[in-house]
Amino acid sequence: MRVALALEYDGSGFCGWQSQRSGGSVQDALEAALSKIADGDIRVVTAGRTDAGVHAVYQVVHFDTQAQRPETAWVRGVNALLPDSIAVRWASRMPDDFHARYCAIERRYLYLLLNSSVRPGLYHHKMGWFHQALDLASMQAAARLLLGEHDFSAFRAAECQAKSPIRTLTKIDITRQDDVIAFELRANAFLHHMVRNILGCLIYVGKRKYPPEWIREVLTGRRRSDAAPTFPAAGLYLAGVSYDDKWKLPRFAEPPLAAVLSATGRLSWAQDSPNERT
Repeated sequence: MRVALALEYDGSGFCGWQSQRSGGSVQDALEAALSKIADGDIRVVTAGRTDAGVHAVYQVVHFDTQAQRPETAWVRGVNALLPDSIAVRWASRMPDDFHARYCAIERRYLYLLLNSSVRPGLYHHKMGWFHQALDLASMQAAARLLLGEHDFSAFRAAECQAKSPIRTLTKIDITRQDDVIAFELRANAFLHHMVRNILGCLIYVGKRKYPPEWIREVLTGRRRSDAAPTFPAAGLYLAGVSYDDKWKLPRFAEPPLAAVLSATGRLSWAQDSPNERT
């Protein structure tokens, strides 16, 4: 049978999602736990890979198995075998034609940035940090120029394996409360390092190194060398993966910010809102 799982994890202690020969990835830890529960070798397919240091609020995977287990075994049983920094949120038996990656219609990322003269301590690895004052309005104006379907070659990593650089960016929201700036990005899919490279360019605009219109020049130029350096991974969260309603998958919190560190004093302003079906 085919089973889908949703995960959350703190990526700061892992070398990224993708399995490594030396181990140490989120995928390695998950597959080891699943294999013990299934009493056989399990390999998972993910909705999207995350880099070292990137976190997830709602990561979706699927796997096939001959083992007949109740859904509770794939949740509580697997969680008992996982590191404390990874948790399965739910499990659901799926039709054979469900695919965690190819059936996804939207991915959402959230970046939390501490914009303060003093670096974070308690939120180290949970937030990015930039010490200079940032112009929120300029960053918002620049972000709007990236919306829609474009060739995002200027924002992809050199090692990106995607066959096409064309992506449709449907939303970039930038909000601020006190010294925390939240960036929420939604697209049909993202290129390798695309979010962090966009962030780097928005920071350049925010610190007034360039005007907002500069980001259009970077986009249309399609040269990675014209863009800002890749921004650090700390503070980046895979916040959701959306699927057609026909798959009847459980919902995730909307907005994603309410699901990320919402219980902390620094983010006490984040309010829950009605759930959205993925």
